Amino acid sequence: MALNSILSRPSSFSSRNLLKNYSASDSAFSLPIQSISFLNPIPLFSNVSFNNASPAFSSVPVRAASASGSPSATVAQSPELKIKIVPTQPIEGQKTGTSGLRKKVKVFMQDNYLANWIQALFDSLPPEDYKGGVLVLGGDGRYFNKEAAQIIIKIAAGNGVGKILVGKDGIMSTPAVSAVIRKRKANGGFVMSASHNPGGPDYDWGIKFNYSSGQPAPESITDKIYGNTLSISEIKMVDFPDVDLSLLGLIDYGNFSVEVVDPVADYLELMENVFDFSLIKSLLSRPDFRFVFDAMHAVTGAYAKPIFVDKLGASPDSILNGVPLEDFGHGHPDPNLTYAEDLVKIMYGDNGPAFGAASDGDGDRNMVLGKGFFVTPSDSVAIIAANAEEAIPYFKSGPKGLARSMPTSGALDRVAKKLNLPFFEVPTGWKFFGNLMDAGNLSICGEESFGTGSDHIREKDGIWAVLAWMSIIAFRNKDKKPGEKLVSVADVVTEHWATYGRNFFSRYDYEECESEGANKMVEHLRDIISKSKEGDVYGSYTLQFADDFNYTDPVDGSVVSKQGIRFVFTDGSRIIFRLSGTGSAGATVRIYIEQFEPEASKHDVDAQIALKPLIDLALSTSKLKEFTGREKPTVIT
Repeated sequence: MALNSILSRPSSFSSRNLLKNYSASDSAFSLPIQSISFLNPIPLFSNVSFNNASPAFSSVPVRAASASGSPSATVAQSPELKIKIVPTQPIEGQKTGTSGLRKKVKVFMQDNYLANWIQALFDSLPPEDYKGGVLVLGGDGRYFNKEAAQIIIKIAAGNGVGKILVGKDGIMSTPAVSAVIRKRKANGGFVMSASHNPGGPDYDWGIKFNYSSGQPAPESITDKIYGNTLSISEIKMVDFPDVDLSLLGLIDYGNFSVEVVDPVADYLELMENVFDFSLIKSLLSRPDFRFVFDAMHAVTGAYAKPIFVDKLGASPDSILNGVPLEDFGHGHPDPNLTYAEDLVKIMYGDNGPAFGAASDGDGDRNMVLGKGFFVTPSDSVAIIAANAEEAIPYFKSGPKGLARSMPTSGALDRVAKKLNLPFFEVPTGWKFFGNLMDAGNLSICGEESFGTGSDHIREKDGIWAVLAWMSIIAFRNKDKKPGEKLVSVADVVTEHWATYGRNFFSRYDYEECESEGANKMVEHLRDIISKSKEGDVYGSYTLQFADDFNYTDPVDGSVVSKQGIRFVFTDGSRIIFRLSGTGSAGATVRIYIEQFEPEASKHDVDAQIALKPLIDLALSTSKLKEFTGREKPTVIT
């Protein structure tokens, strides 16, 4: 029997209801808390055909799929809930990467595709990590999140989870999920997002799991999930009506409950404990300081008004693209110079604001701009670290340690050396910072891919980075009288370069390359490094070493290999090649180019000019055009 409508929702619960509580003037989360009890839920599983279900319902199918064609069967029953087993079969292509599982929406909407992965996750966890426990559920508001939330809730109930905390309308940023897990002492949480990738029926969707510390699940778990997707035979679910995610409050089923929560409240409270909001408010209230934040029609639109406007006093018109949309307004919610075009035009235009920032789809990335001035992510984390102790109360005793991903420039290394702080270089992927934080070895960290954060949570945090920069600018200007020239973003950066030197840095992204050609290019580069030796000459550069980056975790001793091909030269210059796993189709080739310049007189040179010899060397050595057919990159940062 095909269970066509196991998971259904009324047509009135339309995708556009996501927006019904958002406006420029009203808080998105102002509804009163309501408590609802369903002690005798209406069963959705039964031995009847659903083929003639009312058109008032739209379904996300979870279908019985077994060789015998046997129907779902009740295996456990409480007075309140009935748990059903739905037979299923393995589905190819569910290998989980550093940022969870990402595919096109239409792939996830296939029968049992998401359900298989969720069940495989529970099959991979020790029962004590979720049985009777609390899990958090949130997402970036993209297309398919509401349907997916219902699947996750019902499978969680079927596997013995005690309670789900879900953001209103399914909304909760990735940093906020981490914050809520930590504050509520939850066992873990799900994030429904494909991060900075486009959303909508023809674009991307994703899912990942965070553990009890709030950090992404380690490879030991994601590898088990993939293994279980290859042998899965059944899905455990509970058959109760879809939860109305538009109402704050508790729904009690006896041995299982769902609480729909304000996704901003716990996160905002944490930000108030980390930063001096009165200091930031004094900056935003100045008539000679203007600020703009581009939410890119993504999840931080739900946070921007409560934080920047309601709490810090920014003008409502300082929020750009502040309404979260399921397709991000047909945009690409990646905060860089290419995709955050609206913000870039404002900041580089006549009479531009003093400070601008943007965040991505799920709120964990950021871009920082001054008037006509772009701050690279590598410089951003270094500058935050250098100024944290004096400008941010959370770090009043000084950072414990600093860390960056391997491709990120060495600017942070120089801050760590000057401040005499422990320093760590890790593979790309925020989960690699988590162990260091939990061990008390790390406070501030960052990735060149516009991710910056600290140990206040276990995820990178876009709004945190914006507030950190606001704190630095506010601290540097706290004694400035009206009419006096303010210290600008550009001033802060150039003064930092004068102290530490400048690490010229650029990244070239070639998106959605044919995987076969990209992999052949990587094998070509591995062949080169296998034959390389110290002293080899590459144009005007002399090789110090070349390798495929391996990392041994200093906390638990775990080892990961083949994390990026590095050519490091004797003058400190670097060329790095990686294939990224954050897309849902094809392969993204990333090339990172870095060169250190100690002389202040040369710091104002455009990065693309300063790095041109290295860029040319990278392209010729890799034979990128020959292997991929690409003439130019999709994005340059």
